[in-house]
Parts: sequence; C-alpha cells; structure tokens
Amino acid sequence: MLNSPRVIDNGNIGPVDSSLVPRYSGESTFALLPRLRDLAADGRTADIKVVGVPFDTGVSYRSGARFGSGHVRQSSRLLRPYNPATDTSPFAQVQVADAGDMAVNPFNIHEAIEAVENDALELTGDGSSLLTIGGDHTIALPLLRAATKRAGQPVAFLHFDAHLDTWDTYFGADYTHGTPFRRAVEEGVVDTEALCHVGTRGPLYGHKDLEDDRRFGFGILTSSDVFRQGVDEIVARLRDRVGDRPLYISVDIDVLDPAHAPGTGTPEAGGLTSREILEILRGLRGLDIVGADVVEVAPAYDHAEITGISASHIAYDLITLMADLRAGKDR
Repeated sequence: MLNSPRVIDNGNIGPVDSSLVPRYSGESTFALLPRLRDLAADGRTADIKVVGVPFDTGVSYRSGARFGSGHVRQSSRLLRPYNPATDTSPFAQVQVADAGDMAVNPFNIHEAIEAVENDALELTGDGSSLLTIGGDHTIALPLLRAATKRAGQPVAFLHFDAHLDTWDTYFGADYTHGTPFRRAVEEGVVDTEALCHVGTRGPLYGHKDLEDDRRFGFGILTSSDVFRQGVDEIVARLRDRVGDRPLYISVDIDVLDPAHAPGTGTPEAGGLTSREILEILRGLRGLDIVGADVVEVAPAYDHAEITGISASHIAYDLITLMADLRAGKDR
C-alpha cells in the first residue's frame, strides 16, 4: 500500500493507521507521524514539530549520538495515539509532525551551534513548539537561545541528567556537551531563579563543581533524592521552583540507570528508572513548556532498542504535555 492511510482526528493528520499498515513497514518518522513537508504540500502547518539534530562533535567520551535521532524514530514505531496516563490524544488535540533532521556541520562546532539556533528559530517562526531529538547535549545551548528569543525573556530550565554540564572548558574548548549550561547562565538565556538539575549522580572533579553550580543558581535533586523522597515530593519541588515561568526541559538519556539506557556516551550507575522519569514528567502537566529536547542516545551501545524505547516514550510524554497545554490555550 504505497499511500499509507493516516488517522484524521479533529481535523489533524495523525500517525499511519497501524490497523491497516504494519508498524514495521514504511517510512520511519517519529510515532509514524506525517512529515512536515507533506503537511506543507497540503497547505498545512504543525503546532508541534519533532526535529532531529544528528550531531555529536561535542562529546567527551563515547561518540555515536549523531545516530540518535534516527534510532529514536525507529524505536517510536510502537507508540500509539492515545495516552492513558493523561487521558489525552495528543495528535488529535493539535497537529504534530516530523520535521526531519537539521543539517549541521560535524567539523565546526561553532558553525553547528549557530545553525541549530537559526533552524530552531525558523521552525518556531509560525508559533509552533519544538521537540528536539539529539545528538549530544551541546545542542541544548542554541535551543535555549532560540527558546528565550521566542519567549521574550530568560526561560526556566529543568535539566534531567546524570551530570551537571556546567563545567567551564574541556581541553580549552568552551563549547562541549559538558559546558552548555554554564554558557547559558553566562549569556543570560535562563532564569537563574528557576533552574534545577534532576537525577545527577556519580563522581565529580572536585567540590568546586558543586560550588560553581550553586553560584549559577541551580538547584540539585539527585537520583538518590528521587529514590528517597519519591516522585510526588520531587514534582512538588520542581513545580514550586518553576512557577508560571516559560519552561524549557532538557533530558539527557543518561539520567536513566544504564539498566534502562545502556546506549549512551557517559553512563553512570545508580540512575532513575524509566518509570520514575515518566511519572515526574507527567507531574509537570500544566506548566508553560515552551520547548524540550531528548539527547545523548548512542545506538551503537544499545541493545534490543532499550535506550531508544525509553527515549521515544520520554519524547512522547513531552509532546503530550505540550499538546495538552496548547489545546488548553486554544479553548
């Protein structure tokens, strides 16, 4: 069947109808959604765009996240249009589409960062929201720049990661996947009254790492905090910290324990479970989420799509939150 039939609900074009077309066949878009270019050919646009950034020039250990966006798309084939956790159908609430991948220079990190920011601004120029799949965590800096420009103010920022990513330099380089959020604070693109790491753990270079991080304004909720305090308490603390500010969420897949996400470049023992992160994200429902990313999926180290499946479900729940927010504003 060359023209794969798609579900049309509330006037929105949704995923391929998997009751008529096997999920394992056809084009691998996120959750089998339509491509943005196909909507454009029909005179339509999207409220939420899923875009990949196949880039890993900023990694400090194991490379391979440049292949992450394609892997997450492949792993998302089994996602379905109704989300029972929130009792919503995100693809019916708003139009969601796969915008393909950004083309970024793998040999010039400065040019790549500029390209990501410009592409993000172009994609959101019509008022749409962006869910980005990386790629390494370097790309979060230009995405935050773009989100702040669109919001017209520094954004609140929740950072799910095993690591702080607020180091100064690696080998004298200012722009790597371990430095984006120090740069973000220095550039004033994040609201220093509303910053928090979630899921951090593992050894550091020294106590100064934590001192610097606190000086930048970050709160820290470690993976041990999540375990000992529980999801509900963590959600309450995050909601209190963010308030009604415009919010950007960045998820490094290594926030999960390697048992749940082996396919990543810098794994650390003792991480969150996939259930914990999904429940925390669902607890953020109603917050003013202006953008989000899922990064650091390195498929060469994955097994049986364990990491890809976790990442695709995280992305799906982030889309659900953004769709529910946009649908509520349109009522």
